[in-house]
Amino acid sequence: MNKVILMGRLTRDPEVRYSQGERSMAIARYSLAVDRRGRRNQDGNEQTADFINCVAFDKAGEFAEKYFRQGMRVLISGRIQTGSYTNKDGIKVYTTEVIIEEQEFADSKGGASGEGGGYQPTSRPAPSSAIGDGFMNIPDGVEDEGLPFN
Repeated sequence: MNKVILMGRLTRDPEVRYSQGERSMAIARYSLAVDRRGRRNQDGNEQTADFINCVAFDKAGEFAEKYFRQGMRVLISGRIQTGSYTNKDGIKVYTTEVIIEEQEFADSKGGASGEGGGYQPTSRPAPSSAIGDGFMNIPDGVEDEGLPFN
C-alpha cells in the first residue's frame, strides 16, 4: 500500500501550469514544510522540518491555484511517486514527490495571515424551554397526530 498523509505549511504559492492537448488540465506544484516531531536542531530550541514536494492534478490543481498561499497550513493525502531524469550536465537526478488525492485547509480562516480572530463557528442557542439535559418539556395533552408510528 502506498498512502501518505501530511500536514504542513506551504513554503511558497503553488506553481500552476496547464497541460496541452484536447483537454487542458491544471498541474499545481508546491512544497510543504512538515515539522519533525520531537526532534530539535543542534541549538536545542527549534524544530527541524522536511520539505516535501507535492503535485495536484486537474480540479485539485485548480483548487490549489485559487485558494492556497504561502504560509497556509494544509492537510494532504496521496501517494509517493519516485522518478529520475538526466540533467543538462549528464548527471542522473532522483525525484520523490507526493501525488495528491485529497487536500484541505488545516488552519482556521485567517490563521496563516496572523489575524488574531480567525474563523469562529457560530453556536446554536438552546430552546427557551430546554431542560439542563438537552430535552424539551412537552406539555400534557399534546398529541402527535399524523405521525407514522401512532
